[in-house]
Amino acid sequence: MPKQKDLKRIVRSRMLKTGESYTTARRQTIAKKPSPSLPDTASEPPPPPPAPEAYAALAGMSDDAVRLQSGRSWSEWVETLDAFGGLEKPHHDVAAHVHALGVPDWWAQTVTVGYERIRGLRQKGQRRSGAWEASKSKTFAVGVDRLFEACADEQLRGRWLGDVPLTIRTATRPRSMRMAWDDGSSVELWFTAKGDAKSAVAVQHTKLASQDDAQARKAYWSERLEALAQVVGA
Repeated sequence: MPKQKDLKRIVRSRMLKTGESYTTARRQTIAKKPSPSLPDTASEPPPPPPAPEAYAALAGMSDDAVRLQSGRSWSEWVETLDAFGGLEKPHHDVAAHVHALGVPDWWAQTVTVGYERIRGLRQKGQRRSGAWEASKSKTFAVGVDRLFEACADEQLRGRWLGDVPLTIRTATRPRSMRMAWDDGSSVELWFTAKGDAKSAVAVQHTKLASQDDAQARKAYWSERLEALAQVVGA
C-alpha cells in the first residue's frame, strides 16, 4: 500500500484518466496493488476542476445564493480554497478556514461541502470520508429561541420527533445541537435567526450506512420538520 502522500498523487492521476470522483478513484486504487512501473507523479499538478458553469449544479446551490451568504461566488471559492490547499486538507480544516474568512458556521459547512463536490472529493449526500449523510432545512414563523426550545426540551421534542432513543451530546443556545442516535448515527441541528419572528433549522444526519439510507432519512426529516412546524405554530 503506498504511503498517504503518494496515494493521493496516484488517486489524482487515476481521476484524470478515468473521470472518476476522488472517492471512487481512491477506493479502486486501494483495491488493487499499485503497479511497480507506475510513473512518478510527484510533479503533476492537481486535477483541474470542471468548467465554472457546472459549479452550482455540482455544489447543489446557486451562485447568487452562495455569494449572498458567504460573500464569494463558487468560482471565487474554488480559487480561494485551492490556494489554501483544500484538496489535501481534511474537511474540518477547510471549514474552519472558511469560517475564519467571516462566513457563519452553517454556511461555512455549506461552502466546504460545495467545494468538495465541485472538486470530486464527495458525491451529493456523501461525506469526504465516504460515509453517507442526509440534509434538510426549513424556515419557521417563530423566533429562534422558541425554535431551539422545541428541539431542546424533551417533552416538546417528543411531540414532533416521537420516542426516538437519542442522547444530546452538545447544545449551544440558540445556535446548534448535536445528538447521538442509538443506531450509531449522529444528528446536528443548526439554528439561524431571520428576524424577531422568523428562524430556520438545518439538519445534518451523518454516519449513515448507504445512499439508500441517506435518501430515506432525507424523506424522514422532511416529515419531521413539517411536524415541528405544527408544534411551534400551536
